[in-house]
Amino acid sequence: MTWLVTGGAGYIGSHVVRALLDADLRTVVLDDLSTGHTDFVPPEVPFVRGSILDGALLLDTIADHDVSGVIHVAGFKYAGVSVKEPLHTYQQNVTGTATLLAAMESKGVDRIVFSSSAAVYGTPHTDLVTEATPKAPASPYGESKLIGEWLLADQGVARGLRHTSLRYFNVVGSGDPALYDSSPHNLFPLVFTALLEGRTPRINGDDYSTPDGTNVRDYIHVADLAASHVAAARRLDAGEPVESAYNLGSGSGSSVGEIMRAIADATGIDFTPEIGPRRPGDPDRIVASGELAARDLDWRMRHTLREMVESQWIATRRAGEPSVAD
Repeated sequence: MTWLVTGGAGYIGSHVVRALLDADLRTVVLDDLSTGHTDFVPPEVPFVRGSILDGALLLDTIADHDVSGVIHVAGFKYAGVSVKEPLHTYQQNVTGTATLLAAMESKGVDRIVFSSSAAVYGTPHTDLVTEATPKAPASPYGESKLIGEWLLADQGVARGLRHTSLRYFNVVGSGDPALYDSSPHNLFPLVFTALLEGRTPRINGDDYSTPDGTNVRDYIHVADLAASHVAAARRLDAGEPVESAYNLGSGSGSSVGEIMRAIADATGIDFTPEIGPRRPGDPDRIVASGELAARDLDWRMRHTLREMVESQWIATRRAGEPSVAD
């Protein structure tokens, strides 16, 4: 009995794979390496290079590795880029998910944990986002994730698929110095790259209705997130009830100003961020309740903000992206 992790060579997926191994759950990784790295996959884990759009490959992988469940992390994850590339986004995230579900149905695999996103909420008009907060995605990426959730729900009704979707907020940190976030769009890599290249990081707006004037977001450690994937997989294996979706959020959040101060402290690089104009549509605060996930999926914030920053800084320097002399 094996869990297939799609996108298991990526930043988040590779942490999920390690969490599964730590829980003594067998796993196999399928990844097309469009953003993943082969050296993120542990040598003892079977690795299949390919796309979730390749139905025949999915069928072979499920059969060859006795797959009993899927943790579906693969997908196109850049919300801003998705506005310019909607067809690519839908192909990867909607067609890809439908192809995966068809392969699962064909092989009798009836359980899946889906990597969803806070982007399904768009710009919520509430201080604390719950699973019941109205869904109003503001990008093709967010729309594609919401459609993915609908696909799972519809298969649940039609075919008895057991499923849950985990809605990530801002995933940061590293649970292993060998694993790092190489995204060109996420806050931590952008700030680290600027510092390592001798540039001053930038804050977009300091006149929000927050304690320090910078907007507040929900930052969660990637290893904490991975642990909840394992908890979800175990509940599905045991036939225990799960919610259709869970927020993985802190309940409190941190401001961009706090993040910058934590980065200066953890890196030892003293800097004062440049202040730029607000980005259109940026809300003052987006923070999620993780109450349901805490009840069912062992969700909790095991890492402080300082630990989130420090762990990712160590991993970034070790990766040498960009390279820096130690």
